[in-house]
Amino acid sequence: MKRLITLAMVMAIAAAAPAQAQDYPNRPIRLVTLGTPGTASDVLVRTVGKRLSEKLGQPVVVDNKPGADGVIAAADVAKAPPDGYTLLFASNSPIAAAPALRKSLPYDPMVDLTPITMVGYFTFFLYLNADVPAKTLAELVAYAKANPGKLSYGSGNTTGSVGVAQIAALTDTQMVHVPYKGEPQAIVDLLGGRIDMMIGTPTTGLSHVRSGKLRALVTTLKQRSTILPDVPTIYEAGLPQFTITSWGGMFGPAKMPKEIVARLNKVLIEVIQEPEVAKTLEAQGFALATSTPEELGSYLKGQIEAWKASARAAGIEPE
Repeated sequence: MKRLITLAMVMAIAAAAPAQAQDYPNRPIRLVTLGTPGTASDVLVRTVGKRLSEKLGQPVVVDNKPGADGVIAAADVAKAPPDGYTLLFASNSPIAAAPALRKSLPYDPMVDLTPITMVGYFTFFLYLNADVPAKTLAELVAYAKANPGKLSYGSGNTTGSVGVAQIAALTDTQMVHVPYKGEPQAIVDLLGGRIDMMIGTPTTGLSHVRSGKLRALVTTLKQRSTILPDVPTIYEAGLPQFTITSWGGMFGPAKMPKEIVARLNKVLIEVIQEPEVAKTLEAQGFALATSTPEELGSYLKGQIEAWKASARAAGIEPE
């Protein structure tokens, strides 16, 4: 009798899963992001979230959880119920970089999260305070060599911290790292001359480059950005060994129903490819790129290894 009851329960649960997927969503979705308001990732999430809400017919509530290089946001989603009502837009910081920079994490990116789709790649520039006497990367390196330890750089994310650390390691120069909670705070100090440089996104730095308050020396992309086409890539400027790639993807908690993952993948790709959404995101220097869940999972595995290698090359030890 007990065996029959157990079998009936299993069959009922199995039958309920497709029904739940068919009804999805029937209540608000929480979309967690690691970005602070005003950052590139925040603009992206709010743009995508608005259209996702309209297409799914339910509110999509953006929940900013900055700090700890995105670990707080990723940990929050990793422990959420895997029902599709808690999603994570994550950059490489908590997903690929954190395993290289931290001895322990409250989650395993490969085990505790469900990949849904790649969203694309962030544009980053190396910004310099206009008072620093360097107009090219070569001049910056020469100045740093002549003044060891004098230059300081801020960072509001792992791309900013590991990126400049790798530049220093590749050029055998000494620079002082000043970490910030996010890019907006770092840009304020860069403009005020309290730090000398930082790697940041167009969202926070572009207007100040155009006003002449900051100088953009290079972009970290493989090709020049259409936003500032006269700025060379870091590879053109003499550092072909630079390896940092900045990307963003959509994830959920582990063990999400396949039907819900498939639906979200389909709808998100439709949203990202809409002309108005694409126009808004590309204005932030975001190069769109979508994927299947399996492709994102495979890419993530490779990125974790790549960031570990980049951190070691930059002389960064896990903390």
